[in-house]
Amino acid sequence: MGSDHYFTAAPASPENLRRIKVTLAGREAELTTAAGVFSPDHVDVGTSVLLANTPPPPPSGHLLDLGCGWGPISLSLALASPHATVWAVDVNERALDLVRRNAAELGLHNVNAVTPEDVPADVSFRTIRSNPPIRVGKSELHDLLERWIPRLDERADAWLVVSRNLGADSLQRWMASTFDGGYSVYRATTGRGFRVLKVRRHGTPPTEGIALP
Repeated sequence: MGSDHYFTAAPASPENLRRIKVTLAGREAELTTAAGVFSPDHVDVGTSVLLANTPPPPPSGHLLDLGCGWGPISLSLALASPHATVWAVDVNERALDLVRRNAAELGLHNVNAVTPEDVPADVSFRTIRSNPPIRVGKSELHDLLERWIPRLDERADAWLVVSRNLGADSLQRWMASTFDGGYSVYRATTGRGFRVLKVRRHGTPPTEGIALP
């Protein structure tokens, strides 16, 4: 990949398109990936942990996959909630093209694969699901979450998967201190070296506190 990263806006490396077999939302499919995007050869372990440990998405409204890559989370949301609008957001144009290609192949017409700037400012989300780009660095990651977490609807949840070895616990503490007014942050589960973190935006009047296991 040379100097390319999966968070490069316009990868200069050859696409090197490939086909991989996956199972998303209980449906087997053969989809297209490419070089220059995150985890092009398979569904990443962290993403698999997230998909296996989150509830079914809301059946309607706007749903966000933040840092979508080639689309396993976005496509799973769209398959599970065909009447919802899924926003697949990434800075990597190659990744967005792959999401569009894969959505079309699956016959999904409810996926908008766009850059962050192309999401209308008045859209709020009934859920956010993300395997966030930890390797962009702590400052950029924090900026990313401070931009999108407040766009949760009231009484809605964000679910993030983060490697324990890449700072999941420190990120949980940072989110708990940053989103301390009207939000709750806790660890939903741990699996295969990853934490699944849940952020709940409470409503007005506030929802009841989350009962920890």
